[in-house]
Amino acid sequence: MGRCNLPPVSTARSSRQHRRARRDRHGRGLRGPLYPASLPAASSRAEKFDQLVLDALEPIEARWRDQLTKLDVAVDDVPEVRGPSHALQAEGVLHDGSVPLSRLVPAGVDRTGMPTRARIVLYRRPLEARAKDPGELAELVHDVLVEQVAGYLGVEPDVIEGE
Repeated sequence: MGRCNLPPVSTARSSRQHRRARRDRHGRGLRGPLYPASLPAASSRAEKFDQLVLDALEPIEARWRDQLTKLDVAVDDVPEVRGPSHALQAEGVLHDGSVPLSRLVPAGVDRTGMPTRARIVLYRRPLEARAKDPGELAELVHDVLVEQVAGYLGVEPDVIEGE
């Protein structure tokens, strides 16, 4: 039996593809990212903040490496606040007025019974809101980390800084 050579059926999908092809008149498609990934401008605000935290933590970790092996540092966008008095009453919370800036979560046991490590959580948006410029934000992040590491180790913040 021979094959029938019928004209192709036009479907909604094929017409959309045809329209898409007409929109891209020069055949270039998407041009790609605006900035190369190696430039700082390509980073999001969250990525820049994460790098800021790593830079602030580096000198502290270099000096206190042996004592900080069981401590994690994390970043959240905003704190989870259950009520107006909850943020002020929670232990290990460093706050500015009624807004938490960071929290030291002690080691413990999670809901499934697995042990957890101690963790410092920095809240990005409240910290960014309190800084006027990137230099002030870097200083604020450093100060908050020093306070929380001092609380974790049970020493004064001046000891962490080496003064």
